[in-house]
Amino acid sequence: MDNEFKHFDLRLITPKFESGATDLIIELDFLRRSVPSGTTPRHIFFQIKDIFHMLESIGSARIEGNRTTILEYIETKIERQEEQPEPFKEIENMEHALTFIDDHINDYPSINRAFLSELHKIVVKGLSTEGSKNPGDYRKTAVRIRGSNLVNPDCNQVPIYMDGLLNFINHNDPPKYDLLKTALAHHRFAWIHPFDNGNGRTVRLLTYAMLVKQGFRVHLARILNPTAVFCHDREKYYDSLARADVGDDKGLLDWCMYMLKGLKREITRVDQLSDYTYIKLKILNPTLNFALDRKLITAMEYKILKLAVDNDEIANSDIKKIFPTRNTADISRIIRNIKNKKMIAPKVEKGRKYILRFDSNFLLRGIINALGENNFLPINE
Repeated sequence: MDNEFKHFDLRLITPKFESGATDLIIELDFLRRSVPSGTTPRHIFFQIKDIFHMLESIGSARIEGNRTTILEYIETKIERQEEQPEPFKEIENMEHALTFIDDHINDYPSINRAFLSELHKIVVKGLSTEGSKNPGDYRKTAVRIRGSNLVNPDCNQVPIYMDGLLNFINHNDPPKYDLLKTALAHHRFAWIHPFDNGNGRTVRLLTYAMLVKQGFRVHLARILNPTAVFCHDREKYYDSLARADVGDDKGLLDWCMYMLKGLKREITRVDQLSDYTYIKLKILNPTLNFALDRKLITAMEYKILKLAVDNDEIANSDIKKIFPTRNTADISRIIRNIKNKKMIAPKVEKGRKYILRFDSNFLLRGIINALGENNFLPINE
């Protein structure tokens, strides 16, 4: 490719009816409109969702060269360090950005410049090497993507191209084009590279936001982690983007196929977590075993937490049944100690029924280990 800027129009590309891309769109549209008819309790689902947001954030940062491992980041969570090195802060920013999308995406009638600006500000907040000179504002200088021959639009053209991209995203096309638009918008944003830094992290958040906006029901029973599509094979991600940089239909459709195929794989895989029987067998029971083996919890705590897993909730009377020789004061003290360790929490404020908290210091390592054993981690370590 010659080292000069080459314009091409942003447009919808319609795959042939018999193509694999059409099959993918139909399958993904079915997943979008359906809600996993799962048995996983809401308090378990949302704890798992928070963990996947953390994994998504680590994976996105790793694509950009952040070498922090999952276990290193977990340790900072457990130790609750106030002053964090920049690589850890970069990941934490991504977690905050995902939470911002979940909490506020419906406050915006469309995905507009204000929304993108806020995302970018969160992504680069408090960073130096991976920060921005002008958080939330389009770049005022030329940029070059490391390792790429692509020549991005001149900074003076960025507002025009971004207006075109936002119009493309928000244009009222038939819903059958939504997923194609998400893939094409991801490429176009990366092609424009509108900010002086943080473009890769921001575009992956944009992809998540578009999927949520299009109806993937993350507030009900679905976990989305689109970055897992890209971070499993960073080079394939960049190569697929580069093929689309030519701007022809084939390169752009190949990019769409790459992204949508990966998205279907990830959604189908993670939807297993809507089945509470599966979670108990593959995730929660192994987590308790892991914690007991490493003496992070006692045998008594293990029995009580196992009961919370099996019954979904526990009360003092349930614990009395497994420790019949203990008096009421002992049972209350045991409950209080486990609650203070943040391994259980009242089901309702000041209530006397308790639910499992596996994001505690004592169980989080085990959860990550169990997710890894079952191939749910977005990166290989």
